[in-house]
Amino acid sequence: MLKPAALTKTLMPLLTGAVAMTFSAALLASDLAARFQDRNGDLVADTPTNAREWVDPATLIFAYTPVEDPAVYARVWEGFMKHMEQVTGKNVRFFPVQSNAAQLEAMRAGRLHVAGFNTGSNPLAVNCAGFVPFAMMAREDNSFGYEMEIITYPGSGISSIPDLKGRNLAFTSPTSNSGFKAPSALLEAEFNLLEKRDFEPAFSGGHDNSILGVVNKDYDAAAIANSVLKRMIARGVVRDNQYETIYTSQTFPTTGYGHVYNLKPELAEKVKQAFFTYDWEGSALKAEFQNSGEARFIPITYKEHWAVIRTIDNAMGVKYNCN
Repeated sequence: MLKPAALTKTLMPLLTGAVAMTFSAALLASDLAARFQDRNGDLVADTPTNAREWVDPATLIFAYTPVEDPAVYARVWEGFMKHMEQVTGKNVRFFPVQSNAAQLEAMRAGRLHVAGFNTGSNPLAVNCAGFVPFAMMAREDNSFGYEMEIITYPGSGISSIPDLKGRNLAFTSPTSNSGFKAPSALLEAEFNLLEKRDFEPAFSGGHDNSILGVVNKDYDAAAIANSVLKRMIARGVVRDNQYETIYTSQTFPTTGYGHVYNLKPELAEKVKQAFFTYDWEGSALKAEFQNSGEARFIPITYKEHWAVIRTIDNAMGVKYNCN
């Protein structure tokens, strides 16, 4: 599986003309909101120097990236949250967010302390909400990532990307990498296909919804993260004969886990410790994520591991409006 440097290399054939010119800037540019500082150049908000600005809550609020049925993931994360309680000495409560916007606003407003933000939302969370990602799920050999797939239902009449002309294509949300930004960039760069001009876009709100929408023929096709698809198949929510894949992208980093920037430093270190000391063996977390390969948490940095995502954002002219 591809490491960050290899991810960059595989993306380069896509980065042509003006798109390629944004690549270096994407690696180095900081778009942090004015209320944050980045003195060490790692592109994430620094811990405030004034201890009075630190937060040290009695209860840590944890949220996983929005899914169709948050109750399922509340059970999946229960054992991990108990482990975090033991390591941090704090109560930990699961916050079942319904949308990327709700998750971002919760951290920005100080109501969310620890979270897993989806791939495409990481830049917005970092720059607007003070999110500090430090971990990502990986396989036993420390490889990581997922692919964006464009799927359709059998008998749709769509067997390749050009067949999308005149049809509808479901995205998840504008902040999603595999659910919107990456497929939009790829469709334009590789196939000269633009939404509204060549196909009708729809926004389902989540990968689960997009997948079920294709299976139930509500959408002609959908751009989704195959890690979510694999988990839904493993749970028996969908069957592999209910969809067909017409496109698979290069590999992208998956959900980034981290804490809010102004968490008390000692507590922030304990939160990190909870991730990296968690025993996956026999856990509900492993049972849920092993079908997409994940079996541990590994340390990451936003500056390195999200360079590809920032490049896609730059190529699409994405601005992180934090006002």
